[in-house]
Amino acid sequence: MRFTKVIQGLEYTEVKLMKIIIAVLAAAVFCAPAGAVDQAGIERRVNALLSRMTLEEKLGQLQQLAGEANGDLHPEHLVLAKKGALGSTLHVRGAARVNELQKAALASRLKIPLLFSFDVIHGYRTIFPVPLAETASWDTDIVREAASVAAAESRAAGIRWTFAPMVDIARDPRWGRIVEGSGEDTWLGSAMARARVNGFQGADYSAPGKIAACAKHWAAYGAAEGGRDYNSTDVSERTLREIYFPPFKAALEEGVATFMSAFNDLNGVPATANRWLMTDILRKEWGFQGFVVSDYTAVDELINHGIAADGAEAAAKALTAGVDMEMVSRSYNSEGARLLKEKRISPAQLDEAVRRVLRVKFRAGIFDSPLADEKEEADVLLAPAHLKAARNAAVRSFVLLKNDGALPLSGALSSIAVIGALAADKEAPLGPWVGDGRARDTVDILRGLRERAGAGIKVSYSPVGGPLDKSTDFSGALEAARGADAVIAVVGENQEMSGEASSRSSLALPGNQLELLKALRAAGKPVIAVLMNGRPLEIGWLADNLSAVLEIWHPGTMAGGAVADVLFGDASPGGKLPFSWPRATGQVPFYYNHRNTGRPANPDAKYSSRYLDLAITPQFPFGYGLSYSSFTLSGFELSASVIPAKGSLIASALLENVSSRAGDEVVQLYIRRKAASSTRPVRELRGFTRVTLLPGEKRRIEFKLGHKELGFLDEKFRFKVEPGELTVWISTSSEGGLTGSFRVSK
Repeated sequence: MRFTKVIQGLEYTEVKLMKIIIAVLAAAVFCAPAGAVDQAGIERRVNALLSRMTLEEKLGQLQQLAGEANGDLHPEHLVLAKKGALGSTLHVRGAARVNELQKAALASRLKIPLLFSFDVIHGYRTIFPVPLAETASWDTDIVREAASVAAAESRAAGIRWTFAPMVDIARDPRWGRIVEGSGEDTWLGSAMARARVNGFQGADYSAPGKIAACAKHWAAYGAAEGGRDYNSTDVSERTLREIYFPPFKAALEEGVATFMSAFNDLNGVPATANRWLMTDILRKEWGFQGFVVSDYTAVDELINHGIAADGAEAAAKALTAGVDMEMVSRSYNSEGARLLKEKRISPAQLDEAVRRVLRVKFRAGIFDSPLADEKEEADVLLAPAHLKAARNAAVRSFVLLKNDGALPLSGALSSIAVIGALAADKEAPLGPWVGDGRARDTVDILRGLRERAGAGIKVSYSPVGGPLDKSTDFSGALEAARGADAVIAVVGENQEMSGEASSRSSLALPGNQLELLKALRAAGKPVIAVLMNGRPLEIGWLADNLSAVLEIWHPGTMAGGAVADVLFGDASPGGKLPFSWPRATGQVPFYYNHRNTGRPANPDAKYSSRYLDLAITPQFPFGYGLSYSSFTLSGFELSASVIPAKGSLIASALLENVSSRAGDEVVQLYIRRKAASSTRPVRELRGFTRVTLLPGEKRRIEFKLGHKELGFLDEKFRFKVEPGELTVWISTSSEGGLTGSFRVSK
């Protein structure tokens, strides 16, 4: 009240100045990275503690050890914690277990608490759709909420640090870990990286319900040769800086607490021993202040790489490169004293690694509140609001690939046949990396359909056909299909076919599933394929012959309800593909934002960049997805035809729902530079927004094109906006759309 009177008594210019000052102060407090408000105080506490530490205690802070897969700790952990010789654990979880081990650490000489970590990738107990599926929502709010729920449940179980988000760009779907990331596009991947870091950490990862995040895998892990996990990568610096680095930079700008080194070697130097990555880029160029943890036993694996002769050399190379914490292997601890004595590492290098670990622990608030609230855990896990959010996220992640009018299911149906082992599978919907998720909590697809159908629609089920089924006896499935009005075939991959160490040489539907679908189609009934998978599969026959194809990915705990919502039309699908869907395995690596080459692909020209036996176009383009609604784009406008290099303009178009039902559309903005100092892709995503429109509703969609959107790296890797002509598209996928052009002046 008093403040209002003061404002009223000031001149306009004074009021304006005061508002600016207040806004700046608010931004400094509420928008700064975690720990920035009292960074000086944290540094004083870190340095004071470091000055009192023995060598054993210092090396202990750099050691992370794994507990049991079920969350149990090892007796050795208690011994090491009481000695102050353990800094972090992996897998140990559950408030009671965490507190038991944390109390042991608090009984040590310096009472330095442990940092409890876990792979919370797409949910802790409430499992959300896999990250690739979340990205298919093209909805950063959904992605942020999923990470926020995961953080709240993890924190309640004593976890204070997750090894997520995985921000690796993946252009080869043979690589099983494509399922953990955001697909092939840097712009989309960077947006999702920011959303996930913000969801896990918020503005302050010491706050209740928040945990520290970890950007992984630094770097270029997704470029593994042959799509084979852990394999070598050979990537130019330009491609690193333009394609693979930006999502990591986005995570850093969002305040991510930690990074994880990758398993792969990069251009002949394993990431875990790569000083250029860990020190020159991450710390000197980007100013990262958190710590880097190795991937699982990656320090000792430097011996297998052939860059270290033994554990001592592996430890020396990793530590001096800038890897601060060693996960599971113990070369830092076992060889640290010797390396110091032989001057292969310096006291300053050791202290700096310890300082970085302690800094994150202070920022995470575990010195001030080290114990978990054991009463809170049961109330938070699988909370009704969390389950509701997971179901909504699944619905928004689904991508309708084909629909000849079979969906949504008609209200006149009296019977449905559900076919396929995956329909009743409770593990497959969870996908890989399920945190502490339990199959018993999963609403499987068959259950979801039966609950939605109720007593009025008969739902028969045949488990014939599955990813591991080789049988050609489809009699049970065909009998069920012939007696039904519609057939829903749930096909794809099981839980073990995607994720780490799950690379595939072929993208074909595994098992007998394609043969089953052909037999069902021959039975003469409408067949709707529901695809459950963590990567694109070869589905050309499905697209050509079935009535509808709905991509549901691995949708999480609430799979069944979400699938029923969309199939019965209670919700309309609106997701879009976060990758280019290849026609065949032989096309990969495959991505929309390729360069044109001197001889662009031309199906009518032999001497062009094409195949003799296959179209070079995708089965479905990046950004593609259908809806139960129909939309049109019109009225393309650019606010200027010429702008200066430091200028900007607005590109806009009118989106209209021309159907009789509400629905979502993802409007996308692409650019192409016609000529530049380095070759540019044929299209580059530079904006997107997911829009919900009622029947007949219109909305003008606007995108700003400025320095960030128009710039690129010149021949010396300097980010700049060059003069020249650019083409702009506003569209609903990476193909087609409304188009115009403008020029950047000198």
